[in-house]
Amino acid sequence: MRKYLTLLCAAGLALASWAGPRNNILTLKQSITDHDIVFPESFETDTRAMMENWYLQNYTILDADVENKDAGEVSEEEYIKRLKAMPTVIEMPYNQVVRSYIDRYVKRNRTLVEEMLGMSLYYMPIFEQALEKEGLPLELKYLPVIESALNPNAVSRAGASGLWQFMVGTGKGLGLEVNSLVDERRDPYRSSEKAATYLKDLYSIYNDWSLAIAAYNCGPANVNKALKRAGNENGDFWEIYNYLPRETRGYVPAFIAANYIMTYFKRHNISPGLARKPLITDTISINQRVHFNQIAHVLNMPIEEIRVLNPQYRQDVIPGNTRPYTLVLPSQQVYSYIMSEDSILAWHPEVYNHRDIVEPGGSTVSSDNNDSDYTYETQLVTEYHKVRRGETASSIAAHYGMSPGTFASLNGGSYVKRGQVVKVQTQKRVRVKKEDADRIGQDLTAQVEGDVEKFIHEDSPDENEDAQIDEVKQVEKAAVEARRHGPQTIHIDSPKPAPKVEKPRQETRQDSRQWHQRNQRYADKRSHGKGRSQEDNYKHSRSSSKRGDSAKRGKQARVEQPKTTEHTIQKGESLTKIAEKNGTTVEALRKANNISGDKIKAGDNIKIPGKASSKASGKSSGKTSEKASKGSKASSKASSGKSSSKSGGKSSGKKRKR
Repeated sequence: MRKYLTLLCAAGLALASWAGPRNNILTLKQSITDHDIVFPESFETDTRAMMENWYLQNYTILDADVENKDAGEVSEEEYIKRLKAMPTVIEMPYNQVVRSYIDRYVKRNRTLVEEMLGMSLYYMPIFEQALEKEGLPLELKYLPVIESALNPNAVSRAGASGLWQFMVGTGKGLGLEVNSLVDERRDPYRSSEKAATYLKDLYSIYNDWSLAIAAYNCGPANVNKALKRAGNENGDFWEIYNYLPRETRGYVPAFIAANYIMTYFKRHNISPGLARKPLITDTISINQRVHFNQIAHVLNMPIEEIRVLNPQYRQDVIPGNTRPYTLVLPSQQVYSYIMSEDSILAWHPEVYNHRDIVEPGGSTVSSDNNDSDYTYETQLVTEYHKVRRGETASSIAAHYGMSPGTFASLNGGSYVKRGQVVKVQTQKRVRVKKEDADRIGQDLTAQVEGDVEKFIHEDSPDENEDAQIDEVKQVEKAAVEARRHGPQTIHIDSPKPAPKVEKPRQETRQDSRQWHQRNQRYADKRSHGKGRSQEDNYKHSRSSSKRGDSAKRGKQARVEQPKTTEHTIQKGESLTKIAEKNGTTVEALRKANNISGDKIKAGDNIKIPGKASSKASGKSSGKTSEKASKGSKASSKASSGKSSSKSGGKSSGKKRKR
């Protein structure tokens, strides 16, 4: 009997010893306290620097007065009720540590919460997609809230980087690329995929999400060490709380607080982040080395936008020449990139491309993919431009060095509106094979030389004209070089004076003028459109017309300016009567006296424009140009004197071929 009672007492004590600690463990997650809490670095985020984020400035609307609004007082019972009501798989208990983190978000980091709500408009769909792919609880999307405050460029004091704060070793172990140009820890898509894979592996080890989350922060080794020190390898996070590193102790409570504040922010007078405009993106593959400046310049978009969408490229360089890389752009810009890829790669390649081979003190070979077989030449190319606010057809044409007429012909008119995609033409350095460039240059040179020789034989120029033909050849060859190698300064040697030879007759001034005009027309005709942009052709035609006008003014230089006389208006006279009486027109009277209508007053004096007379011919200006030409020929014969022979006089009357 005594033996039976002894066994019964021992069993009771054993049962009491087992039940006592177990009740303490069950209530620990609600009753645990910690007055030495270490907050994650994300709570120290510089909100002013984060506000300068290009996405927040251009795509969201935030409440600037959020700090001055009342956060409201919430009881413990209400906190417990709200946490319990959240649709989560992961357990969300309430205790003093969780309350400390919630109060930090609600009262001291209200601006940070609002900024994270704005950034979540872009990043949360990316996180959800990666978690859904691995079949993980979607509440894990708030881990980057406590890791990086949704800043893809965040770097911790320990060297962790990116939205999910991977260390270099961890990131490389997961297959993320980290080097001087690329850091895929900052890539929202790649890092989210690897974070989901990593969390899934951690959960398979512990079969407990609180321990998996703790291991994500401090590593599985530290969690396993804490479990051994607690004496229970099957315990949960709250049981090993005091055995974990100080920062990891607050990691799970901070995760619970992040889920709470991102769900119940309105209950604490924090406005949601509103989208100023939707940001729809698309991804393209890049197979060439390209710099963000090249993309921004050709596509006419801010480089900050490219950086926000592609934070994984540390130096604004996509090294696509080593392997294909992805580039994220707004969907409306993806098509523009595809259409303008050649122009993007050809924009200042000497600045942004690396040299493959360098000969000390000699020539260099600079580009990718065996570009020694290629060269760059300036050509007139057609591109596409998206009309922005305030732009007109004239301003767009001037920006690309086009004439308004060329712009209108390319786009079927000069009317443009905001958002319209129009065609433009501009000079660009494009990549061509050297053999093609040399062949084109040889063909153009042969064509120019053949045309010049044909011109020489047709016109049979004399010794002085030979020097002018040499000048034309130099101009044409320079035009070919400009087409092949881009615009350059052209130096033409002045022709040496021809030796004096006795001619059968002295060449008249009219003959010299005709020769120069014909020579100029030939040069204009041959150089038109070769090696020039649309703007150059436009300027060239304007200069040619000016030369023609100056030649006309030279012919009329001998005509005297008309003299004016004064006339006193008599009673009953009108402008019509005065014009008929003085052999002029009403319009001429109006112009001479600056009169707009027909009203005149008796007694006033008006100017009567006179007729112009020619000094050379002594005749009035009303004579025909044919008679003026005869007078010019007569004067040239008189100037030749007795030295001109009879045969020379006959030859001077012959017309040259045009």
